[in-house]
Formats: sequence, structure tokens, C-alpha cells
Amino acid sequence: MSFALSPEVLLRLGLAFGAGILLGIERESHGRGAGLRTTALVCLAACVAMVISDSFYVTSFQLTGTAAGWHPDPARLAAGVLSGMGFLGAGVVMRQNHVIKGVTTAAVLWIATVIGLAFGTGSYALGLAGLALAMLTLLGLPYVEQYVQNDWYSTLAVAVREPGGASLEAITELLSRHQLKLKSMELEYDLAAGTRKMIGQVKYKKGDLVGLPSRLSAELARLPGVLQIEWR
Repeated sequence: MSFALSPEVLLRLGLAFGAGILLGIERESHGRGAGLRTTALVCLAACVAMVISDSFYVTSFQLTGTAAGWHPDPARLAAGVLSGMGFLGAGVVMRQNHVIKGVTTAAVLWIATVIGLAFGTGSYALGLAGLALAMLTLLGLPYVEQYVQNDWYSTLAVAVREPGGASLEAITELLSRHQLKLKSMELEYDLAAGTRKMIGQVKYKKGDLVGLPSRLSAELARLPGVLQIEWR
């Protein structure tokens, strides 16, 4: 069974390829692993898969001439494409220390696939609307995000002399004055060295990410018996 490259099919492929390029340029400009070529291929592949599925469906009517004949489900191949995208999307998500990267890139590959499927079915208005909103999300929302005071997390470790060192209450009170909230904590005692170490995860609002650790460390160092401070 062969498929003719009609002007309609070429238009679908061209729009899908162009959408993939636009989305890929944005990711490529940020140095992401899945950039221009990956996104363009994903969007184009989804479109080709949907054109094939659509052609199967149309051809089934041409072969049988009746609604009681063989009619493949055009959504089945699309569902398979979306399931396969899960593996490709998972491949670009990685964790570096406490930071997870690649989630936006995975989402771009996902929306590129859906846009390709839309163009593959000939839903041009839906595909273009999806592309426009995707580009607005990628290019416009970063300017909004900078005004959102989201939560950040860090690990703070304070070692003090034992006995006579700063109490846990004194340390937590100092954290509260800087609007830091202690989410979890563990204590380590070194009886031979005579030290007590508090290791805790602190939550705070995005703000002065450079100056806050310096100011906090300076005030912690002034507490009695503080030997070492780590912020990571």
C-alpha cells in the first residue's frame, strides 16, 4: 500500500516540521540536550504517523465500500506515539545533586508530538493554536516567573562544641528571624571530639540567594561554641 504525497499531506508535513523547528530553536538556545533536531524530528514523526493512520482509515473505506468492512482505529497509532514519547521524554530528565533538570524539555517534546498529531490529522487551526500557546509559554512566562516568590530548599549543617555550645532553640530562632523554616533535622554527636552537629533542610523564599547564606553564616558564627557552618 502506497501513500500519495498530495498537496494536503505536504502541507501537514511542512507545518509540523516548522512547528518542531520553532520549538527546537527555543530549547537549543538554552543548550538543552533535546534541541533543534530532536524536537523537529519528534514533531515530524508524529505527523507522519498520523498521516499513515488517517490514510489507513480512508483506504479501508475505499477497499470495502461499506461501513461494515475493515476500519482501523485512527486513534490507536496516535496513542502508541504518545506512549513512546514517554521514554524519550524520560531520557532528557536528569537529577544533579538536589536539582531536577530537563522537565521543561520533556514537556516541549510532548507538546511537539501532540502538535504533530494535530497537523497530521489536518487540524490546522488546532495545531497552530497549540504552537502559539506553546511558544508563549516558553518565551513569555519566564518574565512572569521572575516575579513569583517560589520556595527554595538548602541543607544547613552547624557544628558546635558540646557542652556549652549554642542550643538548638537558639539556632532555630535565628533561622526564623531570616524567614527560614526548618523542614527536617538530624543530630550527630561526636563524644570523642566533644561536638554536636545539627544537619537540617531549610525552606525559604527565592530572594537574595547570594547574600542570605553569608549573612546567616556570620550571625551563626557569633553564637557561643559554633565550630563549623556548611550551607549547600
